This record gives sequence, C-alpha cells and structure tokens, in this order.
Amino acid sequence: MNLIHLDSQQFIFYDALQRIIATLANKNEELQNFIETLNHTLGRVQVNSTQVVSDLEEEFDTLYSILDEMKESMTNTIKQDTVRKSHELQNQLTQSTSALESAEELLEFANNAVTMAPAFRLTLKPKATDNMTHLMVDFSQERPLLQGLKFLPVPRAPEIVLGDCLVIDNEVTVAWRMPAEDSKIDHYILEYRKTSHEGLPRVKDEQCWEVVDDVKSTEHTLQGLRFDTKFMNFRVRACNRAAAGDYSDPVTLETRAFNFGFDSTSSHLNLKVEDRSVEWDPQGGKGVDSKVKGKENKGRSGTPSPKRTSVTRSPAPRGARDRFTGESYTVLGDTSMESGQHYWEVKPQKDCKSYSVGLAYRNLGKFEQLGKTNTSWCIHVNNWLQNSFAAKHNNKAKNLDVAAPDSIGVYCDFDRGQLSFYNAENKQLLHTFKVKFTQPVVPAFMVWCGGLTLSTGLQIPSAVRSLQKTENGLGGSNSSISHLMTQVSNIHFKLINYPVSLHSISNVRFRFNCNDE
Repeated sequence: MNLIHLDSQQFIFYDALQRIIATLANKNEELQNFIETLNHTLGRVQVNSTQVVSDLEEEFDTLYSILDEMKESMTNTIKQDTVRKSHELQNQLTQSTSALESAEELLEFANNAVTMAPAFRLTLKPKATDNMTHLMVDFSQERPLLQGLKFLPVPRAPEIVLGDCLVIDNEVTVAWRMPAEDSKIDHYILEYRKTSHEGLPRVKDEQCWEVVDDVKSTEHTLQGLRFDTKFMNFRVRACNRAAAGDYSDPVTLETRAFNFGFDSTSSHLNLKVEDRSVEWDPQGGKGVDSKVKGKENKGRSGTPSPKRTSVTRSPAPRGARDRFTGESYTVLGDTSMESGQHYWEVKPQKDCKSYSVGLAYRNLGKFEQLGKTNTSWCIHVNNWLQNSFAAKHNNKAKNLDVAAPDSIGVYCDFDRGQLSFYNAENKQLLHTFKVKFTQPVVPAFMVWCGGLTLSTGLQIPSAVRSLQKTENGLGGSNSSISHLMTQVSNIHFKLINYPVSLHSISNVRFRFNCNDE
C-alpha cells in the first residue's frame, strides 16, 4: 500500500512538474518574442528619429529659402524706388539751377519780364521726399506665429474593436475607433498578414504586412481571401494631412478552413497532377493501354468533407497499391478527414468529357471507380455521347433533375454523416448523401478527356450553413429530408433568379405541409 501511495504521489508530482515546465516554456517563448519586438522597435526609433531630423531640417531650409526670396525681392523694390526718387530730384535740381541763372540775367528787365521769367513758372515743391518708411516690413503678426511653431500634430493610435470584427464567407471585416474624437483625420491605413501563430504577432519568421491605404471610414472589409493559414494579424493607423500616427495594438483573428491538394502519389498514370489542378493526359502511362472505353465514364463517385478540426495530411499508407490503374482515372486528396465540417469547390474545364467529384475511404481499390463501390460517394457528369448528371454510390445511380453547374461545391459533415453537393455559384442544393462513416475519408476525383481545378481554403458559405441548419432541425426519414431540402434549395434558387408571385409561394408552402411532414 505504501508503494502504491508513493507511486500515486510521484505521478501527481510529475504531472504538476510537466505543467510547470510547459508554462515556463510558453512564457520563455513569449519573452523571446517580446525581446525581439523591443530590439526591432529600438532600431526603428533610431531610424525614424534620423528621418524626422532630416525632414525638420528640410522644412526649415524651405522656410529660410522663402524668407531669403522675400528679402531679395523687397531689397530690389527699395533700390528701384531709390533710383526713381533720385532721378526725379536730380531733374528738379537741374531745372532750378537753370532758372536761377535766367533770373539773374533778367533782373534788369524785371519790370517788363517778371511774369515771363522761368523762375516764376517753377513749382517750388520737391516731387520726391526722403521718406522711405512705406517700404518697411512689419512682422508683428508673423513673429508670434513663427515663435509658436511646434511639431506636427500626430493622430493617436486607433483601437480595434474585436467584438465588431467579422470573419465569414472568406471575407474579413475589421472595425476600429479613435480613443478621442479627432476631426483632422484624413484617412486610415489598414495592414494585415497571414500567420500560423495565435496571439501577438511575431517579429521574425512572418510574412510581410499587406497594406490597404486611403481607408476613409473606421471599418473595412477584405474580400476574396483564401484562408490557407489558421490566423491573420491586423493593425491600423490614423493619418491627417501632415503625418501618420502610431499603429493600434495588433489583433489576431481565426481564419481556419479546409486546405488540401491533389495527392500525385495516388493518381492514375494518365492524369497530370499539380497542387490545385488535374488534367487527363492520354500519353501519361507508358506501357499502359491508354485506349478509353465508353463504359469507363459511367461510374464516378463523390465524397464528403469533415469539419475543420481533425484532418491528416498524406502520405498515408495505402496498402500495396501505388496508383490507380485500368479505367479508374482517379486521384485522391492529400488530406484525410476524421471529424468536423469542411467545404471545397471544383471547376471543370469547359470541354471536359467526363468527371466525378466526391469522397472515398483510402482503401478504395486500384481498379475501382468512384461511386461503384460501398466505400465511395460522388456526383458524376458525363458529356460524352449521351449527357448525364447523376449521384452515385455502391454501383447505384440517381439522375439529378438539374443542369450540371459550371462549378461544384462539396460540403461534408463527418460527425453527422452528411455529404452534400451544391452549385458553387448560387448555392443551389444538388444532392445529399446520408452516411455513417466508419473511418477517415479523403476527397476523391475522376477525370477523363479534360481537367479539374480545385479551390480550397474556403469557409463553409453562410448560405450552405443556413440550409444545413434547416435540414438538421427537421424530423423524418433521411430520404424525405433530402427530398425536402432539394425542393427548398430549388425554390430559393428560383426566387433569386426568377420573379414569383405571393400566390405561388403560398402554394409551395401548402405542398410542403401536406406532403413532406
């Protein structure tokens, strides 16, 4: 008993010690990151102070230049006025001297020529004065302005409002506010970067900040993002017409999504595989009969994708099989799913003759075609000889009464056992499989005479989430739910694309209540 008690105490001690060590390791990492931040900031202070001094000298040099130009201009004006006055006074002096000489000669004739003498015709008032005060400069108003010259007013750092930030449909909306009202703010600069680290941004080993300039409001939405990292960092700064302020405290938003590529090690020899695309290559298999039979295009299946949390990257063991062969023109995804909800999209080439999109277990046989086994699920499009669009599983096909879309969205809820296919453009539901998955699944694809392009890093669209919530909240059998959801999606599609009367909507609701309880 003493030994057992001692072992239990040791276990508790070791467990506590491991937690302490883990806490210290995390704290050590935080301190290292903080020290790097301080060193980086210190270096930037030196660089920025040098730049500010240089800018200050440039501004004062500009002011000195303006004052020198004004001084030179005013000096020239004074010199020109001096020359003008001297010239006029000199002319008057010459005329006065001449008049005086004439007056002396005519004294003897004073009684007869007084009124005729030049001396009596002259104006005895100078045409110019010695007063130059009208050219003086008064800086009494400008002097206090120059003496009150201060550094430029810099806006304060904004505050990002985390509760108002939104991540949805591969868009990120960032909202912020100023700590105090500032009417002189002209615009904002928003910066962001992707990261795999949660918490404060790290100085080293990070991607460069992307810049969105000239944001006029205190909110901005980034659209069309691909979420290929788990998080994104954001920061913002305010700018007036003179200077940019400090950055806000950065925030980190979660941007998880399902990311995977094609697993080239699993592809058929006649498939040319890149990370996000696959194309049928009739010359790809040397020594392999590349003759294509019509029946090889009839069986392709689709697979569901699980939630974002539990995924496993390939390469994973796949028995003794190296590649798909024969008429199974198949390639699998390089990431397996064993829980959660996932979404991705596939776009075929316009001239693609035949393709399938879906899910499969990894033990899918090398000669087996998607949808023809009980370990694969898919929707299959055939544009060769006779057009068809069908959902396939376990060698059974169900024709779909809609046109094949230009792009297909695949949604998988692994835990609920649900695989749904959508028109990726308008989110119209195409088909839903109800499955109880017994092992991890991988995305699976078949293509013949054409190619497929893969889009991953996508969040589950809000329209798809809404439809899934509606379906999961309904009772009844799986078949009736699937049938009802297809009708709901089709009605949603028609309401968006075609005008419909209130009377027709009422009729649709009545039919649901009567037939699809």
